[in-house]
Amino acid sequence: MTATGADQRTAETTARGYWWWGRRRSVALDVGLALVSALECALEGVDFAGRAGLPTALGVVFGLLAGSVLLVRRRWPIAVVLVSIAMTPAEMGFLMALVGLYSLAASEVPRRITVVLAGMSLVGTLIVTYLRLRQSVAEQADFGPGDWYVPLMSAVMSVGLTAPSVLFGLYIGARRRLMESLRERADSLERELSLLADRAEERAEWARTEERTRIAREMHDVVAHRVSLMVVHAAALQAVAPKDPAKAVRNAALVGDMGRQALTELREMLGVLRSGDASAASAGAGGAPPLAAVGRVAAAAAAAAVSEDGPRLCEVEALVAQSREAGMTVELSVDGDLRAYAPEVEQTAYRVVQEALTNVHKHAAGAKTWVRLAHRGAEVAMQVENGPSDGAVADAGLPSGGNGLVGMRERVLGLGGVFVSGPTDAGGFRVSAVLPDAAGAAETAEAV
Repeated sequence: MTATGADQRTAETTARGYWWWGRRRSVALDVGLALVSALECALEGVDFAGRAGLPTALGVVFGLLAGSVLLVRRRWPIAVVLVSIAMTPAEMGFLMALVGLYSLAASEVPRRITVVLAGMSLVGTLIVTYLRLRQSVAEQADFGPGDWYVPLMSAVMSVGLTAPSVLFGLYIGARRRLMESLRERADSLERELSLLADRAEERAEWARTEERTRIAREMHDVVAHRVSLMVVHAAALQAVAPKDPAKAVRNAALVGDMGRQALTELREMLGVLRSGDASAASAGAGGAPPLAAVGRVAAAAAAAAVSEDGPRLCEVEALVAQSREAGMTVELSVDGDLRAYAPEVEQTAYRVVQEALTNVHKHAAGAKTWVRLAHRGAEVAMQVENGPSDGAVADAGLPSGGNGLVGMRERVLGLGGVFVSGPTDAGGFRVSAVLPDAAGAAETAEAV
């Protein structure tokens, strides 16, 4: 047999135990008790053979065989107790009776069976003790106790030989079951802790994913629109520079202004993220759990997404003006009175209009565009629609990562709004969004 096979067999033996024994010391204990019991029964078998008129060798062999039954006390405790009860009239198996009753009471045998067998052992011991004491008292002529002596001593001796083993076995069995229950509870708690750790890791991974998605969306919103306008103006600058130097100077100034605005917005957002990273790092150095650190970073990213200094709906007109300066034909219409919304609502509405105009610059150069805003009691709606692209206008060649519509949808749905986008029958494209306004809804309910 190879070493690997031997190790495997040893591991299987350790897992199974030895027959019905779970540990080696249990084997050694039971074998030792069986040897002592067999020796005791063999010595008592000599006296039994002499009293019964049997050959001494037969009494010794009978005692050896009967005492060896103690070897199976863990597997078949009922058999051990029955053998000890059967040997009670022969006054054999004192150790086997004590250990057998203990093993029976400590085992998983139903309590009613234990009570019945313990009662049978008690009655048998009481009868044998009563007869032996009565005979002993009768043989001693000078010893004349009262009639109470033999019954009382018989009861005391039979109870003393039976009750301690049974009570101690019941205690050990209850303690063993309690320990098993506690061990199972500890295993269950360990499994629950492992499950909680896995869930915490999943939440941490989800927080990291959300953070990366949020940062990517903010970077896209901040950079894509400004850079798209810069590219459009740069293309116009290249086209008009030889013909109209004054217009080229104006376009160059616009490109510079947009670049500075993009840098300012990037610095603001990165500053918030950097402060969040610093706080998360200091928390991690101070012993905070990794999940808490991730939560702080995610909170910082959320702060970057919703800032009090972020864009507002009142700036949409300036946003449309920038697209007009880039050569786009844009019409802006506003329904309802402009009012203050929650910062996340205003910034999301602004970003939707901004990204929709950016997509027009990228994919529908020269197309006429309509921007509509509607201020309602419990919501604000926006729609950006462009007609078909003007084939006479050269494409600016702006790259597209396909994240603009995804980012807009995530923003709107994250606030419980509705987002719809798709081509129009006229060959253009339409982006529509409706954002709920909790403050406006509350005011409307109060007025009603």
